[in-house]
Amino acid sequence: MKKFAFIAAPLFVLAYGILRFLDGLDGERGPGFAWTAGHLAFLAALALFVPIFLELRRMAGKGALATTGVVLGFVGVTAVAIQFVIDIVVGFISADHAAMGEHFDRIQSIPGIEIAIYTGLPFLFYLAQVSLIVQLAAQRKVRAWTPVLVVLDFALPTIERDFIPLGAICLLISFYPLARKAGRRSAHALAA
Repeated sequence: MKKFAFIAAPLFVLAYGILRFLDGLDGERGPGFAWTAGHLAFLAALALFVPIFLELRRMAGKGALATTGVVLGFVGVTAVAIQFVIDIVVGFISADHAAMGEHFDRIQSIPGIEIAIYTGLPFLFYLAQVSLIVQLAAQRKVRAWTPVLVVLDFALPTIERDFIPLGAICLLISFYPLARKAGRRSAHALAA
C-alpha cells in the first residue's frame, strides 16, 4: 500500500492538474464533469498522503521533529480536503460559473474561513512534505535534489496554476525512490 501511495498520489495530482486545465479551455472553471472529477482526483491524492506521511516519519526515525511534521501534515491535509469538498459541493449546487462565485464569496466571508481553509492551514500540508523530505536528505536517505523537487511541486503552481501537472511530475520523480524503499520494506516484512 505504501509503495502504491507514493506513486498514485502524484498521479492523482497530475490528473487534477490536467482536468483543471481542460476545464478552463472555455475560459471558466466549473461547474461540470472536469471540475468534479479533478477535485475528486485531488481528494484521492490527499487520502494517500496519510500513509505517505506515516512512512516518511518512519523513514526519518520517528523522532519529535518527524512526528511534528506528520501532525502538521495531517492538519494541512484536513484543511485542503475541506477546501476541495467545499469546491465540489459549490460545483453541484451552482447552475453556472457566476453562481459558483457568489457561493464562494459567501463562504469565504465567514470569519476565519479564509485563513483556516484557503490560505493558512493548507500551507501546512506542503510545509510538512518539505520538512520530512529535508530530514531524510539530511540523514542521506534521499538524494540532495529530492527536497528541491518537492518544493517545485508546490512552488510552480503558485507562479501559474496551469503548472500543477509539471509540479506533479516533480513530485512523482521525487517520490519514486521512496516508493521503491517502501516496497522493499514491505517485501522484507512479508518474508520475515
